Amino acid sequence: MALKSTVYKAELQIADIDRGYYQTHALTIARHPSETDERMMIRLLAFALHASESLGFGKGLSDTDEPDLWEKDLTDAIQLWIEVGQPDETRIRKACNRAGRVAIFPYGGHATQVWWSGVANKVERHRHLEVVAVDAASSTALAALAQRSMRLQVTIQDGEIWIGDDTRRVAIVLQPLKPAERQSVRP
Repeated sequence: MALKSTVYKAELQIADIDRGYYQTHALTIARHPSETDERMMIRLLAFALHASESLGFGKGLSDTDEPDLWEKDLTDAIQLWIEVGQPDETRIRKACNRAGRVAIFPYGGHATQVWWSGVANKVERHRHLEVVAVDAASSTALAALAQRSMRLQVTIQDGEIWIGDDTRRVAIVLQPLKPAERQSVRP
């Protein structure tokens, strides 16, 4: 008998001062049986950092054809593809070929550095790829906030990120491994 996903509910109040984005999102998150609290919370972090009305969760671990999060336009074209963890070069290339922008959020401390040293030179040519590692202490503290029902506040200002609930607050440290090149805006 296959194990079913566990459903988590999150009310995410986002104040992204850097982007001028202020919104509350009521999210339903299906946590795959093999997914950890840490990974699920990194997905929430990725959502907060790229939040929009059209950003949504993919099927994630249960479907290899979908990312963890994605944003599609009205024609169903993928504008943004977000991966959490350490995808292989083939998956990164697939994402870069299908989406206008790709963001990867690896985590896990030393394992992230080992993974990145193995794929960095193979994916550097993808101009619209951004890779941002989540600090090990940050991801562990973030995992401690996980509950079946969550009310979280996210504040982003001057590149600093804070996530908390009613009793705890976590500073998130990100390490840019590969910034996406800025795309020119068409008039």
